[in-house]
Amino acid sequence: MQALKRWWTAFEDKHTTAAQFIVFFILSNGITVLQLVLMPAFKAAFAHTSLVDTAFQFLPVGVSHGHTVFLFDYPAGSMSVGGGGGLAYFLAVEITLLIAQVINFFAQRNVTFKSNSSLGKAAFWYAVAYVVITIAAAALQVLYKDPIYAWAISTMGAGGETFADVVTMIINAAISFWVFFPIFKVIFKQEPSQEHAQVSAAHYWQTSREETP
Repeated sequence: MQALKRWWTAFEDKHTTAAQFIVFFILSNGITVLQLVLMPAFKAAFAHTSLVDTAFQFLPVGVSHGHTVFLFDYPAGSMSVGGGGGLAYFLAVEITLLIAQVINFFAQRNVTFKSNSSLGKAAFWYAVAYVVITIAAAALQVLYKDPIYAWAISTMGAGGETFADVVTMIINAAISFWVFFPIFKVIFKQEPSQEHAQVSAAHYWQTSREETP
């Protein structure tokens, strides 16, 4: 175990970005599994409420076949009977993502990137990135969400909705994975500690004196 730890430390020192990507990959997959557990739980919690029959259709982006296309499109009614899940589905998705992203923020900041920069600044830019990616993912869902659910439910019956939930979450996770890593590299910085800065300054002046004729 100690030998493995020493090897990893040496690898991390020589290949910092590669090591960060490996840890990022492991943690991201763990967060995805968490979402796969939370999403059905929240859907079940909201399934027998009036929220299912409350439409949530926000940000119209165009018209297709005479119908308005919304960026966030959750028509009233259960998906199993041709509805869009309503406000219940929207809340199940967003609450799941919110919990997952809060955990992901601290895990990636402290474990993957070992950042010691401003927590407030990092949280602000993380929130901005999260909103932008959420909107982008919603835009892409306009293309693939309905066909996936329609095919899954028609092919698998009652279990098709759960299968479609898993597929759409995995697609969203894959998109977030490739977008978030370079963003995290920017917002989760390792700033030199005061001790490190003092050592660097002392080394600089010592080198300068040695080079002075």
